[in-house]
Amino acid sequence: MTIKEYNEIVNTYSDSLYRFALKNIKVVEDAQEIVQNAFEKLWINRNSVDIEKCKAFLFKVAYNYTIDIIRKQKKEVDMEVVTYNEPQADNSDFKDLKRILERALESISEPQRNSIMLRDYEGYSYQEIGEIMQMSESQVKINIFRGRKNLQQILGNMEDYL
Repeated sequence: MTIKEYNEIVNTYSDSLYRFALKNIKVVEDAQEIVQNAFEKLWINRNSVDIEKCKAFLFKVAYNYTIDIIRKQKKEVDMEVVTYNEPQADNSDFKDLKRILERALESISEPQRNSIMLRDYEGYSYQEIGEIMQMSESQVKINIFRGRKNLQQILGNMEDYL
């Protein structure tokens, strides 16, 4: 991989990688660190990573760093309160819906949440999600199905919220 190819990969995937990390971590600095670490690892392994599979490689690395940070936060949660200031939306209805959806996503299990986010937010195939999360394609499908069912139960009828 040349420097030019690497820079193109950074320009192409940095935003989606950041969104993925921020949705899971909810701390801007940690999300930025995850993205930086993922691209650093790609650069270190640039000779062994196939350019066609660099997207899956980046998200797999980011997912692993995310898991590490979440575990670290769970240990520290008793000592400090983690806050997240969400960006302000122009339309308050959409802001409320976004907040409701984020709360619902936080209430389902981590594998279900990450599978749904990679599938519905980032548009990955079941196979790519399996590679990123190191699980079989059928397990990914199960996580997405169960996660959507759980979200449906949590959210109930959206008319109650509007």
